[in-house]
Amino acid sequence: MQAFTPDRIRNVALVGPPGSGKTSLAEAMLYRAGAVPRVGRVEDGTTVCDHEPEEKSSGHSLTTALAVLEWQGHKINLLDTPGTFDFAGEAVGAVSAADLVVFVVDASSGLDHATVVLWRQASERGTPRLVFVNKLDREHTSFESVLGELQDAFGSGVAPLEIPIGEAESFHGIADLLTDTAWLYDSGHAESGEIPEEMEAREAQIHESLVENIVVADDDLLERYLGGDVPAVEELELVLGKGVAASSVFPVVCGSATIPIAVDRLCNYIVEVGPSPLDRPAVPVEVGGTLVEVAPDPSADALVQVFKTSVDPYLGHMSYFKVLTGTVAKDASLTNSRTGDGERFRGVMALQGGESVDATEFRAGDIGVVTKLGGTRTGDTLSAAGNAVAPPIEFPPAVLSWAIRPQSRNDEEKMADALHRVLDEDPVLVMRRDDETRQTLLSGLGETHLRSVLSRMERKFGVHVDVEDVRVPYQDRHRRRHPPPVHPGGGGRHRRGHVPGRIPGLPGGRRACGRVRRQAPLGRLVRDELQDGREAGVPGGAGPGPAGGARAGGVGRGHGARRVPRRRHGRPVVTSGDGPGFGDRPVGRPGRERPGARGRDGALRHRPAVVDRGPGPVHGRPRPLLPGAPRVRRPRAARALRHDGRLGRPRA
Repeated sequence: MQAFTPDRIRNVALVGPPGSGKTSLAEAMLYRAGAVPRVGRVEDGTTVCDHEPEEKSSGHSLTTALAVLEWQGHKINLLDTPGTFDFAGEAVGAVSAADLVVFVVDASSGLDHATVVLWRQASERGTPRLVFVNKLDREHTSFESVLGELQDAFGSGVAPLEIPIGEAESFHGIADLLTDTAWLYDSGHAESGEIPEEMEAREAQIHESLVENIVVADDDLLERYLGGDVPAVEELELVLGKGVAASSVFPVVCGSATIPIAVDRLCNYIVEVGPSPLDRPAVPVEVGGTLVEVAPDPSADALVQVFKTSVDPYLGHMSYFKVLTGTVAKDASLTNSRTGDGERFRGVMALQGGESVDATEFRAGDIGVVTKLGGTRTGDTLSAAGNAVAPPIEFPPAVLSWAIRPQSRNDEEKMADALHRVLDEDPVLVMRRDDETRQTLLSGLGETHLRSVLSRMERKFGVHVDVEDVRVPYQDRHRRRHPPPVHPGGGGRHRRGHVPGRIPGLPGGRRACGRVRRQAPLGRLVRDELQDGREAGVPGGAGPGPAGGARAGGVGRGHGARRVPRRRHGRPVVTSGDGPGFGDRPVGRPGRERPGARGRDGALRHRPAVVDRGPGPVHGRPRPLLPGAPRVRRPRAARALRHDGRLGRPRA
């Protein structure tokens, strides 16, 4: 594929709710441009953009796909994004690289909440927008109704450029409001014709309103229009393009992606009205602590940003990047500003869904793919000097966690590597190890998202994992102070023993940071060599507690436990902390084995409050929720649970 200058490049992201027809629209655009020999179907799994096995089986897009087409001497980079919230991170990355966002709206269902949310996100970024009303060949569709919903939700900037000719099964063309021309698709291709008589009055009214809204944005054009001079179509398109680039005008076009009808008209509008990288504001880039506005210039030093990462079991990491300025050619060397490591662009290419397309270079504003970058991740910036940082891409945070475990010993050895690979591929995913519950937690945006990740791990890396319930890290805590026993004995360096002390639990479950405090009553000091051994024993006391078998809160270095050294007959029991086993016995466990410990969490001590007044007796005996939890003795009179979880007497 040849290289294009920035004024001949259009970066377009297709967004919308699931089932609106984004993938079918991308397939129809590729077919009209001659990039594919026939139109694929989502139901058959033959589309270019849905190339992953999980996408073919589910019938929905799960990742952002890149497809390239040429139209009227321009290069259009299509980014087909998923529609479900579980894969919102994919859509965020695509919108960050796009210069125009095309919202695909289903005419049969109208405007929905997902479209409104995506519109607000694009508005916050200041990205130009265009609306394509799809599926007008379906039953129970109304273009006028959808247009009214769009204008009510997004304001007067929503401007229709086309209206459909016919409805449902009789839909066979569109009327161009700028040129007052009808385009009919009875033969399968666009043919110019006359606007039907029953639509002439309505079309003329909308045309006049559209022209007035366009000329208002240009003073010279407005003065000529008021003087009776009708502007030419080229002049109207030029002013309309400026309004779209400034995110003040949002054109609305219509058609059907499955027939296809008016898809070629959409490509025309993207080329004629859609903004190029040169029409977009300069990108604020931090260079050596100074903010610099960077414009797309092919002759400048190369600066790229990675907005998506895909992991292939054979090709390795595939990094999708946008050239912010400069030119990236094959075998170019750039430096990652995050890691400081140099990266060589050996295998640069364009993509047609899952198929690679050879390319020699990518100029400013273009989108490409490079393989086998070592330490580069999504959101990284690479430049010649390595000191430039582009604005970060803000991905949504994870909201749901699953506990996973390998099915076999073989899976256990491969699971860590597979998890790191999928984490590199999806920046929304979060993986952590819970030391209290001893579980590996994988967090994402929903069940569909996490299920897709586990499916990719099994298919790409051969790792089989099971999902188990996420355990709640309950905690026990002390209620009384219990001095531990003294165990002298032995002699010399290998002597074992305990430094007596008190471990008062902090009231209210408060937490504190820092090391174990060294204190001595009556101004006496403990030798410094005992400090390490003393600190080694205190955190061990936070093991399973007596109330419910959970971790003991208020004991340990991270929970603010205070170990107060004490003396026996004026000297420490142990004279050296270097001996083996000093601190092996957890400090505080003898005290916790005695009465007085209870659960910190309300679930360990809640018991149902039974009211005596009622229609009949209450059967059964209340039992604690966790084994080993202490029973709460209460009088026979009914008590109520207060808002903080403690038992209290009912108010009069």
